[in-house]
Amino acid sequence: MTSTPAITKRSTMIDVLQAYPSAQRALFRRYHIGGCNSCGYQPEDVLEDVARKHGIADADEIVAFLKDADETDRRIQTTVAEVAAALRGPNPPKLLDVRSPDEWQIARLPGAQLVDERLAQEVMTWAPSTPIVLYCHSGQRSLDAASYLAGHGFVNVRSMAGGIDAWSAEIDSTVPRYEVARDPYSGRPTLRPLRAAMG
Repeated sequence: MTSTPAITKRSTMIDVLQAYPSAQRALFRRYHIGGCNSCGYQPEDVLEDVARKHGIADADEIVAFLKDADETDRRIQTTVAEVAAALRGPNPPKLLDVRSPDEWQIARLPGAQLVDERLAQEVMTWAPSTPIVLYCHSGQRSLDAASYLAGHGFVNVRSMAGGIDAWSAEIDSTVPRYEVARDPYSGRPTLRPLRAAMG
């Protein structure tokens, strides 16, 4: 695993986000930095200046928090190979798909459940030790969801790094691959089979 580049309070926000991909979510959750116009920032803004703008005197505290949040994210990620082995084991995890219903129609993993509002509420009643693996297309949405569950006391929750796309590439090539693109007219996301997108 590659080491994370060092950031300081004098780092630009683009450097912060490149070093810690989950920083945007973490900053909003803890400090309400980013997420809307009034609390936003520009990529070239310096972290210390952003902190000051939000009334945070100690920008080093933010740096330490981001490092800790990144370490937590790394701990809750698991590889597709580890998931495949766990699913074959004696106590397989609950496999939860946090993608959209449209993505679910294109491809899904056997035994997975698509998370909807009803299931999301049900999950919160499960025992905190329940083994859970979440997945999405590439691993970011599932990491957000796993982080949320970990923050609510779930101690055996994991996000499948690389998502269903990595599963198709590394474990089971019969699972269709696709890409999420933007419709040039509406700007809404559209789904395309990967072979068609490449061909």
